[in-house]
Amino acid sequence: MKAVAIDDDPFSLKVIENFCRDVGFVKLEKTFEDPKAGLKYMNKFPVDLLFLDIDMPNLNGIDLYKKLKQSTLVIFTTARKDCAVEGFNLMAVDYLVKPFSFERFQQAARRASEFFNMHMQSGAEGGKYLFVRVDFSLMKIEISKIIYIEALDDYLKIHIEDHKTLVVRMTMKAMLEKLPANQFVRTHRSFIVPANRIQELRAKSVLIDKIDVPVSNNFMKYVMDIFRR
Repeated sequence: MKAVAIDDDPFSLKVIENFCRDVGFVKLEKTFEDPKAGLKYMNKFPVDLLFLDIDMPNLNGIDLYKKLKQSTLVIFTTARKDCAVEGFNLMAVDYLVKPFSFERFQQAARRASEFFNMHMQSGAEGGKYLFVRVDFSLMKIEISKIIYIEALDDYLKIHIEDHKTLVVRMTMKAMLEKLPANQFVRTHRSFIVPANRIQELRAKSVLIDKIDVPVSNNFMKYVMDIFRR
């Protein structure tokens, strides 16, 4: 995996550089002490993985990651423990609290490698599968078996055939970006359904596998257009 590290502390960058060399499967191409310079580089030369500090002058790591134009795996490397939840809301691969050991770094790097390999596999399989993180493990979901997706506070519940339900920490926006755009439709601020599973369109809901899923006024016209195709 090609990687970049951004941290305003040169010692931390040196540690990451040494650890990347020791794990062997992460090629650290560039390091940046200036977060704006790092962002500019990454938007021009995308990489697979980003090691990113949070507390930096001019631009903090959370805001920097949100400004990336490309989808990039991120491991936050920071002295702050209080930003872990926000980091995982951004679908971070891992969150390393300084000072971290080589063993802990290696664990995070291996996790990133698993994500990367599964993403590559997903592309090779023509988008038949969705990969999500569930309790720090990667789950492979056959997209055709998703019944509907429901938002629940900071989590999503993915209802799958055979009465399985997975709970993942992800936003609706992030999920919609992962799903094939022509196969899924948002019916409500809290619900996404597969278009080909809509059996019946009702006044304020759609029928999916004998389940009533709500449709809000804001999405009704769009759902009607999809249903009539």
